[in-house]
Amino acid sequence: MTVSTFTITQPTQIHFGTGIITTLPSIIDDLGGTKPLVVMDPGLVKANQDKPVTKPLTAAGIDFILYDKVDPEPGLRLADQGTELAKDNGCDCVVGVGGGSAMDVAKAIAILLTNGGQAVDYIGLGKIKKAGVPKIMVPTSAGTGAEVTFTAVFINEETGSKAGMNGDPLYPEAAVLDPTLTLSLPPHVTAATGIDAMTHALEAYTSVQAHPISEMYSLEAINVIVHNIRDAYADGRNLKARSNMLLGSLLGGKALAIAGVGLVHAMAYPLGGMFGISHGLANAVLLPYVTEFNLIGNLKKHALLAELFGVDRKELSLRDAAAELVEELHLLNSDLNIPATLEELHIAADKIEEMAEIALTVARPVENNPRQPSKEDVMAIYEYAMTGREDF
Repeated sequence: MTVSTFTITQPTQIHFGTGIITTLPSIIDDLGGTKPLVVMDPGLVKANQDKPVTKPLTAAGIDFILYDKVDPEPGLRLADQGTELAKDNGCDCVVGVGGGSAMDVAKAIAILLTNGGQAVDYIGLGKIKKAGVPKIMVPTSAGTGAEVTFTAVFINEETGSKAGMNGDPLYPEAAVLDPTLTLSLPPHVTAATGIDAMTHALEAYTSVQAHPISEMYSLEAINVIVHNIRDAYADGRNLKARSNMLLGSLLGGKALAIAGVGLVHAMAYPLGGMFGISHGLANAVLLPYVTEFNLIGNLKKHALLAELFGVDRKELSLRDAAAELVEELHLLNSDLNIPATLEELHIAADKIEEMAEIALTVARPVENNPRQPSKEDVMAIYEYAMTGREDF
């Protein structure tokens, strides 16, 4: 094995386990926080699912401010507004509770509180100069892995484009992963977020930036997710499956933070920015089609991934074994009732060229991809994904 040169930053303290959310007050105290801004998905508040998080804070006598103005595809203004709320109330730490959107908004607010300016000022790589206030992430879905990444993704309301803040200061100081917080997830959310987590791991594994450490996280994430996602989807009360899915999401987040993601993510961004398709669902629908395009970029890795899905390679060529991965991804989406085509998401076919142009501006994921695409390639993948009736 040839080991490439690499550098890894993994600063997040991870607290994982059933019922561990009750330790949130002590974690805040350990980080020097006294008055947190709690950024929470509004759906949790509406469903009365906020209590497992807020009750321990109240019991510990911790005064907190709740900010639940988070959209599924958050705009930059949400980070700016949350920052003003935190400043006005003297908040000295931030707790992000929910899916990737809530955690991304929370991370951005923590940075803005110390760096100043507006969220738009930090879109890109390496623009954050100071550490933020302490930030603690509490995922309530098993999907984004945002609790251990250095990225916060937003829609720019002025341009309609989707882009991210990126930089080591965005790494959360702590993450609290309690599987009981995921038990109420409806099946369709379990499916989309679960495939999102798988996409992170798969793209990180085949990324040109991958190395032995990232591959370790990727392979274990995929293995765990493959063997648990159907169980979690079929019966949301299955605590073992929920725990494993949360672990798989965490490992996928670790992998993507190290090796990055690829073309699936770049192509998913326009679906969110232009059509409001949730990030997880966009990734899930595109994953089999982009994987098919990518196969020849690394047949060996794709064939190995097929084995994790249960494919018997003994009688198959390397190319045929790799191709079986695509079939397994389609089958998994079908079992989880995820739409098979973009047509089912009501994506306008006459926007394909515009979507392709936007996707290719998402530079880092495109550069990470194992097969470098042209504009014509990206358009062809979108066209294929529209109906599922085309091939490479």
